[in-house]
Amino acid sequence: MSACRDEDPRIHGIKTKIRVVPNFPKPGIMFQDITTLLLDPKAFKDTIDLFVERYKGKNISVVAGVEARGFIFGPPIALAIGAKFVPLRKPRKLPGQVISEEYILEYGRDCLEMHVGAVEPGERALVVDDLIATGGTLCAAMNLLECVGAEVVECACLIELPELKGRGRLKGKPLYVLVEYQ
Repeated sequence: MSACRDEDPRIHGIKTKIRVVPNFPKPGIMFQDITTLLLDPKAFKDTIDLFVERYKGKNISVVAGVEARGFIFGPPIALAIGAKFVPLRKPRKLPGQVISEEYILEYGRDCLEMHVGAVEPGERALVVDDLIATGGTLCAAMNLLECVGAEVVECACLIELPELKGRGRLKGKPLYVLVEYQ
């Protein structure tokens, strides 16, 4: 599902604040830069508000944010809906015992880690990131959560790049996005 199809007037303001940077971080990549959105308090607040409106009252107990930009959107969503925030980090960034999941990006390979015990079996989880491209990162996040017995309710991203078909890799899990770029 996409909020941009719902014609919410806030979506246009959000979309105009996202800058596209060609050939970053590698040639051929059109990087969706959200730092320009973060500089606009109204656009940033509208972004958080749209996610909170969707997830309030859905009995979500865990908001799992993918490093690094999922850390920007995840905590305020978690606070607003009364859930805990669980960071999903790059390798060797979390102290203590972790579980990990490797995945393939559109421009390389990576890994996500989560603290052992951060999520309990049966908890209802929302995965938050800034963007879905090929879907590898969100799949790794879902695998980590499901490995410990959590129920992934939905994935939420600010931006989707539909031509990269990442949505199709999510094993049928719902995906909610605010903005699509062709």
